[in-house]
Amino acid sequence: MTVKLKCTISYDGSEFSGFQLQPYGRTVQGEIEKALRKLHKGTEIKIIASGRTDAGVHAAGQVIHFETNLAIPNQKWPAALNSLLPEDIALLNVQPAPEDFHARFQVKKKEYRYHVSLSPVRNVYNRKYAFSYPYQLDIDSMRKAAALMEGTHDFTSFCSIKTAVENRIRTIYSFQLVEEGSMLYFHVTGSGFLYNMVRIMVGTLLEVGRKKIFPEDIPRILEARNRAESGRTVPGHGLYLWKVSYDN
Repeated sequence: MTVKLKCTISYDGSEFSGFQLQPYGRTVQGEIEKALRKLHKGTEIKIIASGRTDAGVHAAGQVIHFETNLAIPNQKWPAALNSLLPEDIALLNVQPAPEDFHARFQVKKKEYRYHVSLSPVRNVYNRKYAFSYPYQLDIDSMRKAAALMEGTHDFTSFCSIKTAVENRIRTIYSFQLVEEGSMLYFHVTGSGFLYNMVRIMVGTLLEVGRKKIFPEDIPRILEARNRAESGRTVPGHGLYLWKVSYDN
């Protein structure tokens, strides 16, 4: 009997060329499907994810689904698969899913987080997990600008020019900045995100913090629908796919 499983996984993206299979380079999808192939005695098992992540990007709560005919109890799947996965990927939990469940097409909300170190002294142990940005920032202005990104907008100004999708209207439900010591965390939840969207929004807010862009510029930048109007694209290694939510 074949069943569909919904799985939550985490991974350290440092040593990956991204999530999706590629002709060359190590990928998260490639490693998971390799482990599933071993578990299924050579049978190919394809996984579907809630979305792709780029090289260096991490995940605390990526969601995937796949179909299997193995009679492994749900609570024993993590131990079974993790024994075959490399140390930088972990299967966290498994749930049975309805036959029509789709990890990508049924997403209702995603939360991303971006980690920035403001310390003037570089932390070599954190270099793959937070963007080092040793500048004095106007955090209040950044929060005002982040609030102006909330709501439903055309985010053409905040996505890569390589973005292929035509509909660039997305809804940002919440955009919060959290300070902890020398660390600054960006928490953004939305209906979905365009290519490089979170990294460009964060890059823009950092420029607001340095008074290169002002909060009152955000509506104009959104209206311009022009990538050249917004800030830099910050590096991928500070980004985490934190949580994916569905109707259930």
